[in-house]
Amino acid sequence: MKLTRTDLMSLEQYSVDRKEFRTKVLDHKRDRILTVGPNTSWSFEDRLTIQYQVQEMLRVERIFESHGIQDELDAYNPLIPDGSNWKATFLIEFPDAEERRVKLAQLKGIEDRCWVQVDGFERVFAIADEDLDRENDEKTSAVHFLRFELTPPMTAAVKSGMDVSIGVDHDSYAHEVRPLPKSIRDSLAGDLRPAS
Repeated sequence: MKLTRTDLMSLEQYSVDRKEFRTKVLDHKRDRILTVGPNTSWSFEDRLTIQYQVQEMLRVERIFESHGIQDELDAYNPLIPDGSNWKATFLIEFPDAEERRVKLAQLKGIEDRCWVQVDGFERVFAIADEDLDRENDEKTSAVHFLRFELTPPMTAAVKSGMDVSIGVDHDSYAHEVRPLPKSIRDSLAGDLRPAS
């Protein structure tokens, strides 16, 4: 379910509740963030993580007018899963700037080689960066937004407790997590609607 203005705290209320809300979100995110190999992390988004992002943007930018709030909601709502998919922020992390420049050139196309797999089913590769193209002729970006669209039998299998794996299958970066820790798998299962 998408966020609306009525789901958000006012700037004044958020300043009062921010510390407690932030703690709640960070506890929640522990079961939604995973490193895959030494240099990528996946942060699976949901309604709560996106609400936090919106609240933080409104706070930092001091946005309190209704059209500005709606602009932020319009930008972030597409990152909330729809019940048949998972959505993730994918980060490529190289602390050294020169190494990062070289590696991002080598990793062109990596966002299209990210996958999830429900045991007993084929891999599902990411639909990447639907908001804007984050790659150019020279390099990929360090940040990508991924969507993994699951079939009804896959969602039913996840809801019934089937293991899930994730990974990257790129010529210059091939790593996987097989299977996901139960706490992460269970959190992601909560993003899916039961098959009808």
